[in-house]
Amino acid sequence: QVQLVESGGGLVQAGGSLRLSCAASGSIFSINYMGWYRQAPGKQRDLVARITGGDSTIYANSVKGRFTISRDNAKNTWYLQMNSLKPDDTAIYYCTAQVAGRSYWGQGTQVTVSS
Repeated sequence: QVQLVESGGGLVQAGGSLRLSCAASGSIFSINYMGWYRQAPGKQRDLVARITGGDSTIYANSVKGRFTISRDNAKNTWYLQMNSLKPDDTAIYYCTAQVAGRSYWGQGTQVTVSS
């Protein structure tokens, strides 16, 4: 089993920044990729950013140039640095990891951007 715990969400004004963290623990042998999704009220859960074991990254078009995903392998932790936040970024953010072909999810952290 793999456990993921997010932290770093909160309330911020438009134009501000937040950094989300996701710490993984448990039976971690080979992480294929790790990433972040978000879900706004009444909408589906969408990919925000993802990083593979080879450090390849992909971003949703809506966050390119504003968000950066990174990781610290020694800590089994990855991050989402969010800059120039907009009200449209308001959502619950979930971290995810694929380990040995199986996907795991965190409990989610709320990000609210006020205008």
